[in-house]
Amino acid sequence: MVLRGEYFSSQAREVGMAEVSLIPDSSLLGHTLREVAFRSRYGLNVAGIRRSGEALPGVLIDEPLQLGDILLVIGDWKRIRQLQARTRDFILLNSPAEVDQVAPAASQAPHALLALVLMVGMMITDHIPNPIAALIACLLMGKFRCIDMNSAYRAIHWPSMILIVGMMPFALALEKTGGVDVVVHLLMRLSGGAGAHVMLLSMFILCAVTGLFLSNTATAFLMAPIALDAAHQLGVSPYPFAMIVAIAASAAFMTPVSSPVNTLVLGPGGYKFSDFVRIGVPFTLLVMAASVLVVPLLYPF
Repeated sequence: MVLRGEYFSSQAREVGMAEVSLIPDSSLLGHTLREVAFRSRYGLNVAGIRRSGEALPGVLIDEPLQLGDILLVIGDWKRIRQLQARTRDFILLNSPAEVDQVAPAASQAPHALLALVLMVGMMITDHIPNPIAALIACLLMGKFRCIDMNSAYRAIHWPSMILIVGMMPFALALEKTGGVDVVVHLLMRLSGGAGAHVMLLSMFILCAVTGLFLSNTATAFLMAPIALDAAHQLGVSPYPFAMIVAIAASAAFMTPVSSPVNTLVLGPGGYKFSDFVRIGVPFTLLVMAASVLVVPLLYPF
């Protein structure tokens, strides 16, 4: 049976590949795959054998194994991982990154979904702070063995963490040095005291333009103090202004470099810079109009 690329794409969660090499004291030397019952013994199929740098042609099951042979094995990810412990016969030459990134603990999926539902439920009820709810969900997934400590550590996106930590003192510096007041006074002067709705519109435009050059996280950190101070000087609730910042900071539709997501689809989709401008500008205007009208209804001034 010929295994095509489409098969591995659809079976990527169950099927993996790796290369193993025979060691000098291996009990497999001089024997064929049929004689050692390789498939029954290890639960893996040998898709190819490389000897002296060349792949052996023909039927491999009756080919005597020699020292230096490299076997390409295909099978379940768990079986491939178990090969690392069988050092008496061969060594695993490569441990594919997909072993940790693709192979899931499928049996623990219900527990992971349960932890997710509990986290969302705790966040919705507002009885437990969001960070505590997320921490409880993480601890539950660890308790249910949905993920181990090493995998959890690798899942942390350190560039985002560094960005957040770096922007916090920058935003604090703007507030301490009076930079926030300067921006707020400028916005109020431009709006001409037209009211809270106009200030919301101005904040959206400022956040959306800033988001073209900075990430949405950095934009939110910079704009949040400005929005809160603007609400304070207008004598209105800060909630609609904070929500406008959250929405506008993510309204990065106008350029392919304004968001990593836009950049990722730029090449595979064959898009041009003008395509994002042509679609992104009207979409941003639509989101802006809807936000300015709906947010005050949900979070009154």
